[in-house]
Amino acid sequence: MMLLLRLYYEFFKAGLFAVGGGLATLPFLYDISDRLGWFTHQDLSNLIAISESTPGPIGINAATYVGYLTAGPLGAVIATLGLITPSIIIIIVIAQMLERFRSNPLVDKVFYGLRPASTGLIAAAGFLVFKNALWSSEALSILSAIRWPAVVLAVVLYFAIKKWDKHPIWYLAASAVVGIVFHFSAL
Repeated sequence: MMLLLRLYYEFFKAGLFAVGGGLATLPFLYDISDRLGWFTHQDLSNLIAISESTPGPIGINAATYVGYLTAGPLGAVIATLGLITPSIIIIIVIAQMLERFRSNPLVDKVFYGLRPASTGLIAAAGFLVFKNALWSSEALSILSAIRWPAVVLAVVLYFAIKKWDKHPIWYLAASAVVGIVFHFSAL
């Protein structure tokens, strides 16, 4: 029971303070990983890849995944509810006071300040994903630390996306196939 309450509490905090959408939850997930050890940074990198290739917001997918890993199906439901509860409460409050919020210059200033903060949080999370995907911290030298297959795949995808205007799912599917065919691994 205490584990379920802790899951709810941790994801409630993430949902309350992750301004900027699902990607803004990533720094909170890294923090949960570091403090509680429910999952590793590598698990989180895998989670991001899975969440980006499945329907639904990344924050919801992450909460569900971590909740499931930690406490099974009930944990998945509890963590997801913890993440969405603050948004539901905030939307209800804002809907009740919409007219006052629209014309309040203080609210406009608050959101002006929150935009760069959420951008910074997303950039920091993006850097951590980049580092985990393309860099091995266990390697003995700089050249062996670089995950060369992942770097090559990232560069090829970058230029492919620039050249061909395809839906992102095509690039995700192609990357998954390349990983399987060439036996890419983060280990």
